[in-house]
Amino acid sequence: MMHNRIDLRSDTVTWPTPAMREAMASAPVGDDVYGDDPTVNELEAAAADILGKESALFAASGTMGNQLAIMAQVNRGDEIILSERSHIVVHEAGAAAILSGAQLRCLPVQNGLMDLTQLEQTIRKHPEDIHSPRTALICLENADSDGRILPSDYLSAVRALADRYSIPIHLDGARLFNAEAGGSLTAKEIASMVDTVQICLSKGLCAPVGSLLAGPRDVIALARRKRKILGGGMRQAGILAAAGLLALQEQRQRLADDHDLARWIYDELSRYPKWFRLEAEPEINMVFFRLTGFPFSEQELFEKLAERNILINEADDHVFRVVTHYWVTKEDAAQLIRTLVSIGESV
Repeated sequence: MMHNRIDLRSDTVTWPTPAMREAMASAPVGDDVYGDDPTVNELEAAAADILGKESALFAASGTMGNQLAIMAQVNRGDEIILSERSHIVVHEAGAAAILSGAQLRCLPVQNGLMDLTQLEQTIRKHPEDIHSPRTALICLENADSDGRILPSDYLSAVRALADRYSIPIHLDGARLFNAEAGGSLTAKEIASMVDTVQICLSKGLCAPVGSLLAGPRDVIALARRKRKILGGGMRQAGILAAAGLLALQEQRQRLADDHDLARWIYDELSRYPKWFRLEAEPEINMVFFRLTGFPFSEQELFEKLAERNILINEADDHVFRVVTHYWVTKEDAAQLIRTLVSIGESV
């Protein structure tokens, strides 16, 4: 660790690796708005190849990548069908309404999945009807914000449904490589079932900044124009892209280690059923638990951990989340368990 704080709030808190810092310092750069930054060009080509898409675009963040996908595929007044728990709905500040004038049709999920019958019923069947918005896009998230990996048969079923009505699919794949590491499909196989896909470089992959949007060449070309509108046309962005290349080349290969550590934390917490009620077993690098019979409140536990230099987010609807990543060691995880037990036994 770079200091004595154990940060389990998210995999967004990762610092760039020493190798990334070296690559950033020596990266060849140009002006990316002119299209002549060689490192950005290399990163975009690498992402397109890994995902099996015609083209890719470097964006400042996952939110920007998702919104560019919407701006390039949805007209004002069109409708998007997606999960009510998706990042686009919950964590992007209403951007689809502000930027694209899009209407979000939010469906409930069970175990991370929208009901396929309800999904089909929600599609506007008569786009020529002047009374109804047009269903322009279906959005999925894999892995989702609850740490679930979408099953391959579900992805195939949504793809078939979208094809039946000629509707494109966008995938928020901020943690796509976690889905790859923890599931049965490669990132390219998952991406083959959608039209556009956004991947985040600055979560478990450790890059300091950036995401990529990949898809058909014409869609990405339009997204590049939309990026300029948002002020996302960066100049010597190769300094950032250099870290992104290492994220794709090296860091995605070790994400299974984070998953294993999350599973270890889950197993250790399960030894204390009088205090912790665990949610579903970890599929990626996230552990979710509730307090049951613990001698302190959720807020008190949150504060007591922070006092001991262990950071987690406050409980969300009574559920705590612990996220492992490159900068969390086995000893850090063991320290978390020891500290939780010590707090529980301190009364």
